[in-house]
Amino acid sequence: MKFSLNMKTSPILIKSPPTNATPLDHRSRMLRVKMIRMLEAAKRGHIASAFSLVEILRALYDHVLRYDPKDPRWPQRDRCILSKGHGALALYVLLADKGFFPESELWQYCKHNGILGGHPEYGKVPGVEASTGSLGHGLSIGIGFALNACLTNADYRTFVIVGDGECNEGSIWEAALCACKHQLSNLVVIVDYNKQQSYSTTYEVLDLEPFTSKWQSFGFSVSQVDGHNLDEICSTLNRIPFDATKPNVVICHTIKGKGVTFMENNLQWHHKNYPTAAEIQVLLAELEID
Repeated sequence: MKFSLNMKTSPILIKSPPTNATPLDHRSRMLRVKMIRMLEAAKRGHIASAFSLVEILRALYDHVLRYDPKDPRWPQRDRCILSKGHGALALYVLLADKGFFPESELWQYCKHNGILGGHPEYGKVPGVEASTGSLGHGLSIGIGFALNACLTNADYRTFVIVGDGECNEGSIWEAALCACKHQLSNLVVIVDYNKQQSYSTTYEVLDLEPFTSKWQSFGFSVSQVDGHNLDEICSTLNRIPFDATKPNVVICHTIKGKGVTFMENNLQWHHKNYPTAAEIQVLLAELEID
């Protein structure tokens, strides 16, 4: 029996915000610099995958989530799950920035004497709500949190950040059916829609479009934003729930590797091993930190 791999060769037109034009402010560039320094220390990491997440996580931890870094298990906290676990570099810099653990831990990333692994680990890293990395599971965990809030009359919200390639997983859509059934308006799915997977574009591997219509057909209220525009992300998240009877999805149109021109949409940087000193210096120079 023969089978052929039918890869699409021409891009589809997707109506999305102009993310290329969105400039990065000083804080966004500084957070990226810390991730580069972590990459330099560990000699490996999903750097481009983390760069597309920065403004999403920054909006959440700077402006939206309710939490107490001195009491990471505070019962009234909002829950935030990075289901796209390979983007952990971005999560770690925000958690350290907020005081969940000392910044010195960042420089022990992926080392035997540190707490920060290549993927987030519950119970080991303060502020991490679920061990993720095997894609497709974070949303189901988040539904458990959201259901518990309903059953106990708690007012915390649950945010689950998924990757667009992760949305190829059937478990995502099984979970979506469950969220709709229970009308979980306290659940927010945030999609990092950078349109790249580990070895090709989402369009070529398994096209997601019409993406908004898919989520709507599963019973979600959907909003689309420029995933690097902080004001747009915050104003959208602060309108949640969009509908008191439906779970929420925010599709964030992002750029993989955002902030470094030669990394943007470059699959060679999906995961980087053994970056050279010269590469590190070029990365830092592109971010123009004084």
